[in-house]
Amino acid sequence: MAAARDIDTLLKNWDFQPGEVNARLLKARNGREVLQMRVDMGLLQMETDLRPDGQRPHGAETYYDYLVSEVIREGGSFRLSKEQCGEADREFVQYYHRRLCWLSLREYSRAAKDADHSLAFMDFVREHSPDEEWTISHEQYRPFVLFHRVQAASLAALQDAGPEAAIGEINRGLGQFRDLFARYDAVEQYDEDELVKRLHEMRESVRQRYEVGRTLDEQLAEAIRAENYELAASIRDQMIHDKSHDQIRSPGE
Repeated sequence: MAAARDIDTLLKNWDFQPGEVNARLLKARNGREVLQMRVDMGLLQMETDLRPDGQRPHGAETYYDYLVSEVIREGGSFRLSKEQCGEADREFVQYYHRRLCWLSLREYSRAAKDADHSLAFMDFVREHSPDEEWTISHEQYRPFVLFHRVQAASLAALQDAGPEAAIGEINRGLGQFRDLFARYDAVEQYDEDELVKRLHEMRESVRQRYEVGRTLDEQLAEAIRAENYELAASIRDQMIHDKSHDQIRSPGE
């Protein structure tokens, strides 16, 4: 009798929920961690490190790493071929699926790491794109990936270092969004952008929930904008003092 090859057992007690990211982290038979995502009529299984599909393209850890080595070998005039564009898209999609899973499972540091990979890869393909149309087809997703990155990094900071660190991550992310809008001569659209608004709401939610006022970083930025350099120097001294105090306390904690 032939061995069963269907996945009925895997899907039996795990219903697909439309509109939701259904993910779980579990141990494979050899003891390694794997990530699974329930999709309509099946599931995706991903590795938790490097390429989600576990492959090593041309011996490299990721296809992005392989392409970087190609640029080093061929020089700055390197342009992606049609086949390389297709393989790059495969890696983008894989990291997108895994990033969604990490966010769903509240594995925020891992989600931020995967977003960093995608953003770095997007920088690469923008520089070595074969044509403007292909560049735009990827750049249109940059705000979405950046939003995920800021969201994940701020929630990881909230877990590990507290609300002020989370607010700092959000503010840095908002700065990156402003730079992105400036790159495309669209600064006037910044304040009305939906993702920017959501980050502002997230920051104010953290403030209210944890009763946090203006952080020292924010006070410093305001003092510099107002050209109040005496106040800025005083705030910097306070930040250095607080950091030194934390470093002295941490070994004994």
